[in-house]
Amino acid sequence: MVPTAPSGPRPEPLRFFGTTWVHHDHGYTARRVAASVGSLAAAVASCLVLRIAYQGLQIADIGSFVTLLMVVMFAVCSALAFRHTWDGFTRRPDPDRQASLRGLLAIGFVGSLLAYFLRSLTEAPGEKLHRTEYEAARKHHEQRTSRRSGNPSKKRRRS
Repeated sequence: MVPTAPSGPRPEPLRFFGTTWVHHDHGYTARRVAASVGSLAAAVASCLVLRIAYQGLQIADIGSFVTLLMVVMFAVCSALAFRHTWDGFTRRPDPDRQASLRGLLAIGFVGSLLAYFLRSLTEAPGEKLHRTEYEAARKHHEQRTSRRSGNPSKKRRRS
């Protein structure tokens, strides 16, 4: 006997979590801890790399103005990347805007890593958005299938 596939919408998998976010099973908590630790470790390593780059600018003695510009650029880009990443967890990003911000997000990668770290402390990043969409799709599917149940010839006519 061939098992039948469940009818209705299927949950969209999240990066690093798959579909474990639906019922919080199959190592969901361990994955959240690993995502938190991993993103924080990557942010710390990134800051160390930026520190080495800053020391390289000091050694090159290119001037305090250029050094200040570099520090401000990384700080502003990290803040913007943090905000963009954080907003991406609650609503779908516009693909055109995402493409235009690709360079800024690459420069501000520390902000994106920190946003991922902070969100993974409370939930899988993007879980709230996906859960809302999934529950709405399930509700719509249930309404659609319940309307079509029964034998239409036995329905009473409205007068």
